[in-house]
Amino acid sequence: MEIQAINLTDKLALFDEHWSPRIIAQMNDYHFKLAKIQGEFIWHSHPETDEVFIILKGEMRIEFRDYHTELSEGEMCVVPRGIEHKPVAENECQIMLVEPVGTVNTGDAGGERTKTEVIWI
Repeated sequence: MEIQAINLTDKLALFDEHWSPRIIAQMNDYHFKLAKIQGEFIWHSHPETDEVFIILKGEMRIEFRDYHTELSEGEMCVVPRGIEHKPVAENECQIMLVEPVGTVNTGDAGGERTKTEVIWI
């Protein structure tokens, strides 16, 4: 098996869809996902897992019921399990998510924005 570098810029160039994470790697039981986001997502939580947001390009905020956290390029935030949150990006923002295998993007909320198909790039 040959181990190779993963170029994040090249991987991000492979898709344009917003709010549709793509898996680029797996480490143990965790997926590393890239996503492009813009606009508002939905309120949701992940009752069984924390969720990591790493900002690769742009800016976003994560809204919580009583406050929000602003994130810029080069920053990250860990949202603890069970905490209701809503990601928002006024302009396109490119992020990496680190989550356990099988984590659904809409958490416990479900709905039309749920991505059930696992897409590897």
